[in-house]
Amino acid sequence: MIGNGINVTFWWLMEHLLIVNIFLSVLIIFFQRKNPTTVWAWLLVLYCIPILGFVLYLILGQNFHKERMFKMKEIEGEVKYAIRRQEESIYRKQLRLKDPELERFGSLILYNLNEAEAVLTDNNDIQIYTDGKEKFRSLIYEIEHARNYIHIQYYIIKNDELWQQIEEVLIRKAKQGVEIRVLFDSMGCRTMHNRDWARLEKAGIAVAEFFPALLGKLQLRVNYRNHRKIVIIDGRIGFVGGFNVGREYLGKDPKFGYWRDTHLCIEGAAVTSLAVRFVLDWNYAAKENLFLEDRIFEIPDYLRNGREPVQIISSGPDSKSQVIRNNYLRLIHLAKERVYIQSPYFIPDDDILEALKIAAKSGIDVRIMVPCKPDHPFVYWATYSWLGDMVEAGARCYTYDNGFLHSKCMCVDGLVSCVGTANMDIRSFSLNFEVNATIYSARVTERLEDAFRNDILKSTLVTRKRYKQRTLLIRIKEQVCRLLSPLL
Repeated sequence: MIGNGINVTFWWLMEHLLIVNIFLSVLIIFFQRKNPTTVWAWLLVLYCIPILGFVLYLILGQNFHKERMFKMKEIEGEVKYAIRRQEESIYRKQLRLKDPELERFGSLILYNLNEAEAVLTDNNDIQIYTDGKEKFRSLIYEIEHARNYIHIQYYIIKNDELWQQIEEVLIRKAKQGVEIRVLFDSMGCRTMHNRDWARLEKAGIAVAEFFPALLGKLQLRVNYRNHRKIVIIDGRIGFVGGFNVGREYLGKDPKFGYWRDTHLCIEGAAVTSLAVRFVLDWNYAAKENLFLEDRIFEIPDYLRNGREPVQIISSGPDSKSQVIRNNYLRLIHLAKERVYIQSPYFIPDDDILEALKIAAKSGIDVRIMVPCKPDHPFVYWATYSWLGDMVEAGARCYTYDNGFLHSKCMCVDGLVSCVGTANMDIRSFSLNFEVNATIYSARVTERLEDAFRNDILKSTLVTRKRYKQRTLLIRIKEQVCRLLSPLL
């Protein structure tokens, strides 16, 4: 009887498919506030894959109300006071950076203050890591020397030899009385098992899961993932950047080969901003209020005496605006000589694309580097499509051939750089929780630009001639994936 009922329902849907599709389309258009480009992309999916397309929409396209996702605690006291004080200094043109050339970026500093409450700190020492072995060697060293607490947040953690090495050190530090918290994203860590987290909890390490799966491993929230990678040690040392935790990030996966990424180790007051970001995410996931723990925000003694100005900016579905995306956009507008971009995915929105094209056509040296191989095929072919637009505009575009490029980095005029977890794509701009460091330092930016130029030696230049010679199959892949790019 049940089988007959299902058959009757199925054939009724088939007979009334047009009516059902129209009804579902009305739901998408009139009852969800979405970008028109995204609406058209979903309608295309709906009409190409009836019924199933709407199921995909329910999984991928839900627009959770931002105010319900996070109840963000306002940061009071010294942080608020510092924000107001810096705003006044900028308005009165009293904010002085050590390099006079950086003063033209005052409007960007002010924007980040207003929209992201990102205090500019100028006492930071920054170490840059482009190699996974070097980064994790440094991370493990700092963990081993922790005295008070360790906060770890990654999008992806895989239970392989790298995590086992880190876990061993964490358990040893927990036995020494160091307070440890590990925050992970449910989707990114779906290959981990409950027993893997239970081992940590048994050792006294607190664990929290961001947007847990339903019914075991069933993930209904493909969007709104926490893509941040943050480690805070004693409030003194902070790590942020592109590396997740897994053997492929050490270059040990034959599928990807060498893994080229960019990660920062910061010592200085900017670490407090990273600590606040971690606590906000932890409070939501763990249903705990770490703002009551004053010692987490105590100012430690810094050892390196750095002088690099930094703003920590974050954005996500809970943000009032797309702060990181707008930060990228403002940097492009402020460029006078050159813009270097590295990203595994290049799917810009209209404003970013037009800003880059205008810059390239205005004589600014715009260079964009993406991987030569896909980790997500649909995203890769959409990326290659947008790369073609930039080649036509006169930008120099490269595909990195020495393994896989996962770096998320923008450098402008050898003066300002932005490094973190956000890709140059619509998903990072609006659908994922991201965090970046904007660095106002010629020393740091020049080092990042040197790394970019070194990568050019291991890359292929995508010329107009080369791009026009792509096969019919590649052109079809590009067009299909470009149409779906608002959903990728």
